[in-house]
Amino acid sequence: MNTKENITEEQQADMNNEHSPEQAEEAAEERAEAASEAANAEGGSETANAGGESEAANAGGAGEADADRAAEDEDPRLAELEKQLEDSRQRLLRAQADFDNFRRRTMKEKEELAQYATMKLVGELLPVVDNFERAITAAKENSDFDSLAKGVDMIFRQLDKVLAEQGLKPIPAVGEPFNPEFHQAVMQVESEEHEEGIIVEELQKGYMLKDKVLRPSMVKVSS
Repeated sequence: MNTKENITEEQQADMNNEHSPEQAEEAAEERAEAASEAANAEGGSETANAGGESEAANAGGAGEADADRAAEDEDPRLAELEKQLEDSRQRLLRAQADFDNFRRRTMKEKEELAQYATMKLVGELLPVVDNFERAITAAKENSDFDSLAKGVDMIFRQLDKVLAEQGLKPIPAVGEPFNPEFHQAVMQVESEEHEEGIIVEELQKGYMLKDKVLRPSMVKVSS
């Protein structure tokens, strides 16, 4: 039994030895297939990665192209806005220059108006000066004081007329109620003829130039 079993085991071993090369070959083929599949899988992954990178690159290029087109679209609008801004700035500068010229011209006209107004007044006073000179000459040549008085009175009326034409007028005083806007009281006196606060005497005549007080009247007021 033992011998048979030994033979059988040896035969079985021989049989196993006979099949070992085939199994080894099959195992080698299986390993080769596994390696090939792994390589294919790795290659597919690389291809997928490459495809993803390509798509990303394409997407990036498309984004840059869109940005360029947007910039091209904005350039005309930006240029137009810059042109409008420059036009507005130029108009502002012209307006400022016009205003400065107007201000200078107005000041010059006011100065000329004041000068010409003075010239007009002086020109109207020249005949009065001429008459004063004639009166003085006549007084030196003779001692007719009556004629001299008449001449001076005539000159005074002539001067008063010139000043009245310029808007000068005397301020009413005697018999008027005292008004501090037009009168300056230098003294208070008792008066049986006047009520309290009435001007009884004018010491110096006051004048108004049109609607403004040029000089108040110096007066005595009843108390």
